[in-house]
Amino acid sequence: MSKPPYFASAAGGIRHVFIRNLELPAHIGVYRQEEGRTQPVRINVDLATDDIADAQDMLENVVDYHVIEKRIRAIIAEGHVKLAETLAERIAAACFEDGRVRTVRIRVEKLQALTSAESVGIEIERTR
Repeated sequence: MSKPPYFASAAGGIRHVFIRNLELPAHIGVYRQEEGRTQPVRINVDLATDDIADAQDMLENVVDYHVIEKRIRAIIAEGHVKLAETLAERIAAACFEDGRVRTVRIRVEKLQALTSAESVGIEIERTR
């Protein structure tokens, strides 16, 4: 298993916000047997965000990972998507709705696509 990326940088004024191994049922796939049913996907999100030295212990002063999770769930609830790449791009776009997000890295894994593999998938990185 690869080491997760780290974006945090005091010199660069960057904070690293992440979600690890969010598993959700999704309507995803291009093959006939994938249509009309859900299958588990695992989603990892890494965000490089503006860092502030003192968030004053206030949620509105930071990027809220709970909001990101709700956006991911809403995207999946929109219905069937053929490609993991498409799902990753939609999640990246949703993360950029918060103007403090500078860079997004999204990994989408299908957990039942190959019987001999733990997972298959895609990882993308996008910068504002």
